[in-house]
Amino acid sequence: MKYKRDKMKIDQNVKRSRRLRKKLYVNEYTIYGFEVSLSFKEIDESVLDPFLDEIVDFVESRNLMIAGGGGLDVFDTFVSSSDRYGSASEEDRLALSNWLKEKSLIKNVEVGELVDANYGL
Repeated sequence: MKYKRDKMKIDQNVKRSRRLRKKLYVNEYTIYGFEVSLSFKEIDESVLDPFLDEIVDFVESRNLMIAGGGGLDVFDTFVSSSDRYGSASEEDRLALSNWLKEKSLIKNVEVGELVDANYGL
């Protein structure tokens, strides 16, 4: 994946109070998301804008959100849950992957595995 995020290091095995685990998003409060990288066939902005609206609608329909971007050649993003302590699921990952593969304007799609959205582990 080309989308790079700064990764903080945190020891998940340290004994912490429930309140601190929640505040740090660790252990039972870990939030998961996944990276998506895609490349387009030859397109122009008149095709890109409607596609971006479609992907946002699809992602929001699954109670997810995306962060990232790109241009007329590539689009790199990270997908996670819209809920404060919610996570993207394997089902969400597969659904978005299948939805993107059906789009004729996309040349290549890479969908990463579920990872810790805060610490990249």
